[in-house]
Amino acid sequence: MADHSSAARATSTSPATSHHQVVVIGGGNAGLSVAGRLRRYGVDDIVVIEPRTHHLYQPLFSHVAGGTARAGMATKPQSEVMPKGVGWIRDSVVDIDPESSTVVLTSGDRVTFDHVIVCPGIQKDWDSVPGLAAAMASPHGASHYEFDLAKKASRLLRDLERGTVVFTQPAGPASCAGASQKPMYLACDYWRAKGRLGAIRVIMVVPDPTVFGIPAIDEELDRKIAEYGIELRLESELLEVDAASRTVVIGQHGAAQNEHLAYDVLHVVPTQSAPDWLKSTSLPAAGSSDGFVEVDPELLRHTRYPNVWALGDAAATRNSKSGGALRTQALVLAKNLVAVLGGEEPTEKYDGYSVAPFTVSRSTVVFAEFDDAYRQQPTIPFWKGLARERRLTWVFDRHILPWVYWNLILKGRA
Repeated sequence: MADHSSAARATSTSPATSHHQVVVIGGGNAGLSVAGRLRRYGVDDIVVIEPRTHHLYQPLFSHVAGGTARAGMATKPQSEVMPKGVGWIRDSVVDIDPESSTVVLTSGDRVTFDHVIVCPGIQKDWDSVPGLAAAMASPHGASHYEFDLAKKASRLLRDLERGTVVFTQPAGPASCAGASQKPMYLACDYWRAKGRLGAIRVIMVVPDPTVFGIPAIDEELDRKIAEYGIELRLESELLEVDAASRTVVIGQHGAAQNEHLAYDVLHVVPTQSAPDWLKSTSLPAAGSSDGFVEVDPELLRHTRYPNVWALGDAAATRNSKSGGALRTQALVLAKNLVAVLGGEEPTEKYDGYSVAPFTVSRSTVVFAEFDDAYRQQPTIPFWKGLARERRLTWVFDRHILPWVYWNLILKGRA
């Protein structure tokens, strides 16, 4: 078997071309879980293209920022989490030509394919808000959507004695957008336990008319917001940041008047879109502003290129983007691709399931499961109260799910 490692390619003096039956772009949750499933289903020529040397379990980032998990729990070497029997090209993709079934890499190498699965994740647009990038580089800005910034957020929130903290949630498509709120609840519970909460003004900026969008979940979250004394700014966005004066402008684009706030800590989840290289290909729908791959939202197959598939944050599906949606998507896509490889039509359909576990204290979670129309879709239908604040769902989210992720999901077994 050919050696596709970066070390092997480094000895080559000219670009190389290789071919694989299935090429997976992205070695995150989506890429590894679908590759693992395909390998278990008997596909034996799969390669994953992923430049990073360490794999990150992003759902733990909110716990890292909130002080309920150590940063080391959220990362492992990429080599240790690759599914057995799946190849790894350590490089980045710069282009896909679906007409010639070719992927172009940063190194100049080309990889041709029978089928390609596009799941490079989502791009965080730190420059979309004036002054935001500078604020994140300052001593007072943080975010749990980046590994290093999550560690920084943990220190800032833990050490704050008094002052104003502004938490923001982005408008538009985002990976686990509701997770913007999770470090806020964890911090408030910590400050309350330390006797500091009364001296800290907490402001949450949400772009939507309600805190989440499902009445039963809104009721639970509104109760916690009132309990902690959080000031909620609905139908508002982060519009501008001045890191030097530690001030933000929040409100609506084009509004006559917006609110100016001074902060001691700013915790931001940035606006997000498809990676820039993906936007420039022919895979997004014509006129798409966010650049996500145009797929049948149920089959997860491209609507114009039958050997192109996509799942996860980079796919233009109707569901709320989340890690919890990937388990069902990976299962559907893998079964459909195996059917096509066998000369049959794909029949499995993704039902739009997504999940958002809100850590509303340091020991309880509000567990929101819903479909692409924001209707509750519990995985345990007879347990109607699962969405309420519970200790049991905290144990699942904080302790059980990370083990399942590392040991089962990434291997295509869950």
